[in-house]
Amino acid sequence: MAQTRIPAETRTEFGKGAARRTRRAGKIPAVLYGHGTDPVHLSLPSLEFAAVVREQGRNAILELDVAGSKPQLALTKTVVIHPLLPYVEHVDLLVIKRGEKVEVELDVVVTGDAAPGSLVTQDMNTVTVEADALNIPEQIEVSVEDAEIGTQLHASDLVLPKGVELRTDPEYLVVQVVAAPTEEDLEAEVDTEGAGVVEEPSDDEEAAEADSAGSSDEAKDSSEDDSDK
Repeated sequence: MAQTRIPAETRTEFGKGAARRTRRAGKIPAVLYGHGTDPVHLSLPSLEFAAVVREQGRNAILELDVAGSKPQLALTKTVVIHPLLPYVEHVDLLVIKRGEKVEVELDVVVTGDAAPGSLVTQDMNTVTVEADALNIPEQIEVSVEDAEIGTQLHASDLVLPKGVELRTDPEYLVVQVVAAPTEEDLEAEVDTEGAGVVEEPSDDEEAAEADSAGSSDEAKDSSEDDSDK
């Protein structure tokens, strides 16, 4: 994975108000930490950073060009996206050095078509691996081509590139191939769901029940009165 050089500026203002001003200026608040150094608060150009993430994915490698300092290699650890609006709120960066290994999460991508009449379910979308900081794979592919019903692929079955080691529990289920539901199965499921629905009485029905109850009480009272005579 190639690293991309990107300009960065140190920040001296902190807090929500300062972060909003940084974003209004077309920059992203960021924090650089790691290797026992004190955290450094930075701002990154929004458009350039977004382009790097689009190109490299979740584990983008940056070469930060900070005025007055030598270029610093950093791994993108956390990118916080606004829950409603399409912009980055904050970025955490990890200091890295050439030749060292880091733990990262990689996307698991399922490829191929399983046997006819089957359904492929994916239980894990990411796995954790350890890899050379400058040779992090973009993703891990797992093929289900012609896989029969009942096939299960665990983390230990993933084929990793040379030099990449699995850190996720090898027993975790990643992908399985099951029988696709038939029309009868779907209809039975709908019938089962319908059977569990209890219809609430309408206002007219409730009124009729109340009148009936009242009439019964009146008849009972009348009967008791006659017996007293």
